[in-house]
Amino acid sequence: MTRSTNPGAETAAPAAPTDPPAVRTEGLWKTYGKGDTAVHAVHDVTLRIDKGEFVALCGPSGSGKTTLVNLVGGLTDPTKGKVWVEEEEVGGLSERKRARLRLDRIGFVFQSYNLLPVLSALENAEFPLMLRGADRDARRKDVMELFEHIGLGGLEHRRPGELSGGQQQRVAVARAVLGAPALVLADEPTANLDTAASDALLEVMELLNEERGVTFIFCTHDPRVMRRARRIIRLVDGHVERDAEKEPGDLPGWVLEPVGT
Repeated sequence: MTRSTNPGAETAAPAAPTDPPAVRTEGLWKTYGKGDTAVHAVHDVTLRIDKGEFVALCGPSGSGKTTLVNLVGGLTDPTKGKVWVEEEEVGGLSERKRARLRLDRIGFVFQSYNLLPVLSALENAEFPLMLRGADRDARRKDVMELFEHIGLGGLEHRRPGELSGGQQQRVAVARAVLGAPALVLADEPTANLDTAASDALLEVMELLNEERGVTFIFCTHDPRVMRRARRIIRLVDGHVERDAEKEPGDLPGWVLEPVGT
């Protein structure tokens, strides 16, 4: 598995798989401002994340985690460099094709859930499939099967305001993974959840990763997420400081070290 090629990043690089990666970046920069006031939110990041990985992006606030995820998801354009999702270069697409790429191949999970309050849990989860033009009966069957699988059975007709925070976040995860996207980008998905809800949500994500091969990339400050990850990429000042595989359950000491130690 090829790792980061950024200077100073820890790497572990056996032979690269022949399958195209879920995500690849090359010389990726995102700069705000010019001259002496320029801020490099993402600083020359080159990464490969293979299909089926369960990756945590960690680092202090302002380290570039969310910006990097937004670049991968095509939500913002790089100043320099390139991003590929599977074999599709995101920056080379028109806005229409980029929106289609997000709809078909990328699922998003945010800490704010972003559920539509006037729709039921089922309607929120099936919404991307509806936009794709999927058959109504087929998509509802898929939603109901997944809801049973992740502990939402019997809650499909409740609106978001009638669900707990953990249940709402599970609906958001269901919405993200229905339709078999290439990857799911999760930005602080456990930030608003208590320990029990966080653990339940992470178990759902692990199950979907293991059984369906969904690739997950998390932005997180949460040690619970980092313990479950099988690879951790630490960002500092927009660049990759460290990138290493780990065993599930472990939390390497360097992950929580203050910057500069």
